[in-house]
Amino acid sequence: MISQSNVAAFGNTQAPIRIAAHQLTEQLIAAEAAIDAAVAAVAALAAGMPLATQQANVGTHVLQESLMHAMETCQTLVKSRTQILRTHRAMSGALHNVGLTPMAIGDVSKMCEAELDEGLAVTAIAA
Repeated sequence: MISQSNVAAFGNTQAPIRIAAHQLTEQLIAAEAAIDAAVAAVAALAAGMPLATQQANVGTHVLQESLMHAMETCQTLVKSRTQILRTHRAMSGALHNVGLTPMAIGDVSKMCEAELDEGLAVTAIAA
């Protein structure tokens, strides 16, 4: 929720939009990180299944169905990652539509060259 003191601190009519945009950006960054963590976790699980059957000296059929489901889950998560990146780009466009310059918040070293070339205002926040 946007507090009135935060709005007053900005001292302009776009302050509520800027505060809301910042809050949404933080949520977007958290969502991107959560999806990345899920992709990594499921990929590690899938990678471990063939090794587990070898170590247990059992046939490859033992975990085959589980491996297939894990790989399908990983594929779905990768598609989700694509969608959250599209969400990111759409949010940048929405900022432009309301008259705000999209900003990079956080570690800008993670940005691709295309993002830097788009003329984003860069605000680095120390972690």
